[in-house]
This record gives sequence, C-alpha cells and structure tokens, in this order.
Amino acid sequence: MLTGDEMHEEILPSLQDPQDGSPWRAPAAREQRLYELCREDEAGDDRAGYEYLRSVAAEGLYRPVSLEAAADERGRRPVTLAALDDGRRVVLTYTVGVLPRPHPEVVYEFVTLGGLAAIWPDGVEILAVNAETPCAQWILADEEEREIWGELHEELFRPDELCDRVETRRTGAPADEAMLRGLACGAHLCYSNGDAWNTLHWHGAGYSNEVERLAESWNVFTRDDWHSTQERLLTCEVSPWVWDFVLGTRVRLAHGSGGERVDPVAWRDLVETSIRRQAEEGTDPDELDGFVARLRGLVGEVTRYEARFRADGLLPPDGYVRSVAAWDLGRATMMARWGRGARYATEQEMHAAIERAGKSVQSVYGSWAEFSAGYVLGRCLHFDEDTFGEWYTTVLQAHRALMSDPESPWAAITLH
Repeated sequence: MLTGDEMHEEILPSLQDPQDGSPWRAPAAREQRLYELCREDEAGDDRAGYEYLRSVAAEGLYRPVSLEAAADERGRRPVTLAALDDGRRVVLTYTVGVLPRPHPEVVYEFVTLGGLAAIWPDGVEILAVNAETPCAQWILADEEEREIWGELHEELFRPDELCDRVETRRTGAPADEAMLRGLACGAHLCYSNGDAWNTLHWHGAGYSNEVERLAESWNVFTRDDWHSTQERLLTCEVSPWVWDFVLGTRVRLAHGSGGERVDPVAWRDLVETSIRRQAEEGTDPDELDGFVARLRGLVGEVTRYEARFRADGLLPPDGYVRSVAAWDLGRATMMARWGRGARYATEQEMHAAIERAGKSVQSVYGSWAEFSAGYVLGRCLHFDEDTFGEWYTTVLQAHRALMSDPESPWAAITLH
C-alpha cells in the first residue's frame, strides 16, 4: 500500500459557492441536478427534498473509510461519523463527482441507500450527503425514514442503468491536452461502466470494488502485480502477438498493391510463407503445420468481423483494421486508473501511464474511428469467438455513442 509520500490535506470534499453570487457550476450532471434540487428546497418546494433522496437511491453514494479498515480482511469497515455544533452525530456520504483526489490513508467505499440503512449505527439520526459543498443535503434518518430508504432502493437502484452512458466532468478535469488524450483512450470502458472519462480523482466503483476488479479480472493482488500488468498493456504484450502479425502481413500486401483491399487467399499464403520462414530450425513439422493452420484460420475470422464492421458502419466501405494495439492501450489507460483506485499506483505513476498510452495510440492510429475499430476487433478476437454476440453488440453501441455524442471525449480532444 502507498504511504506518506503522497500525503495531502484533501481528505473530505470541500467546495464553495462562487463569491460573486453566480450559480455554482457543479462537477458533473448528477451534482448539478442535486444542486438545483437544493435551491428548490430552499425556495419552499416540498417535493425537492424527496426528489433529492430518490436521486441518491438510484445512483448510490460513497462513504469515507480509513485505508486500514477498508483493507481489513475481516471486512470491518465502520461508518464514518461527524459531530454537529449541538453534539448530534451524522453519517458522512458523498456523490462521486465531489470526491477529492485519492488520499494515502483514507478511501471511499460505494454504498447504496438500502445498504447504508442496513449498517446504520445506533443513536444516529442524520445522513449528510455532500457536506461542505453547494449541493449538500441533511436527511432525517430515524428508523421510519430508513424503512423508506429500503423501499426506494428496491424501486430505483438498477446497476445496469448506471452503465452505457457518456459521462464528462465539467469542473476539476485536467487541462493538459496530452493527459486528456490519454484519458480519451479509455472511452469504451468508461462508457460501459458509466464513469466520467476525464477524471483523474479516480475512485471508480469504490476502493473494495476496485481491488476486487483487479483481482478477479486481472489476477492483480499487489503493487508488483499491477506494475507488471500495466507495463505489459503499455507494450501491447497482453494480447497474442499473432493478431498484429497477421494484420501486419496484410498491411504489407496492401502497400504493395497501392493500398487497396487485398485478396484473402494471397493474405493467407503470405501469412504462411512468413511464419514458415521465421520458424526456428528443428521445429516439429506437425506443430508448425498446426500453428500455420490456426493463423490461416485467423485471417478468415478477421475477414468475417471486418465485413460485419463495414455493414454496421464501424469501418468505411473499403476500410480494414491495421492493428489491434488499441485493445491493450485502451485497457492500459484504465489499468492506470484502476491501480490508483486500489492504491497500487502512485498519482505520478498513473499520470505517466495515461500519457504514455495516449502517445502510443497517436503513433499507431490516424483517427479515433480507426482506434475504435482496432479496439473492437481486439475485444471480439479475445471474447466473442466468431459469434457476433454481446461482446460485439455492446461495444458497437459504445462506438456509435462515442462517435456521435457531443459530450464524447473524442469530440472534446483530437487524436492528432
């Protein structure tokens, strides 16, 4: 775990209304809506407070926990309390947009309103949401009210509905173009998870969920594991080398024919010739024949995917994918953020990895559309098994949204 080398004072959120009296510009759309509801509540709208509660029930909250307690294998993560001037105690919670940059000793855990009711401490009757911000609300939390929380949770909390959307921070995002470009390389995954693509204050799905994500999906359990995986993604060594070998063979053929689409038979033959030429002396002939057959089959698989890509508008009529480096590099920029959320990466390491991913994408692809096609093909080769199932259709949906939504990272920052 990381320690005091990154110590800072931003433990709990602290945001202020503008001094000139102008409306507050919230970090994201969620907080903007809560801010508007707070103003309506102050103006006497009796339903505004209830709508605020419904929004919290639908989206969930984050609660601060010491890193020591969050990492406790016995699962002891006590609720953090604060005291008001009159001595009453309150439970502190926040929405994701107001969270401060990660701290070496304090993390934030995701909790639903129903889940919070289940762990509510005895004798505490106030829930503070976004305290010390312009969208703060103090909510009664007696036993009767907590029963309402459970009902709202059952009615409104649908995790899948929090995904598949373009989310953009309006304030607090980095201004550096190279950093933004690197962040934009993670657009597919940010879209599918419903995360703001341009945030560096990464808390993701909450500390424990970020640790679990890396452990279950990536076999990353330690800082060393994260560092190794991060480097392999940045050098495009996670995906099989044969994918880009086969695609590169076609690129060479295309250059020789003036850039036009190549004949699949000639492509397969060149793949076979090239791999046999590179085979080490003494290679078992049967093993080599089997390997060649798999590579020739890969040509057919790529050809089928690209035909579908053209039909679905993911590629232009005469387009083809030159590299699947996007599949590793797009995940590399997210690995940097996931590692930071799990406290395996320092802030400096996260920044460096994100910028490096962006520069690598620039060196391989001429446009975001080309990058996206490479990413989609890599995902399909990895997961879809020539079925054109959900592994394809869901990322196609992401591609279409990211290419058309005015809030898309690809609309905000150019690749070149």
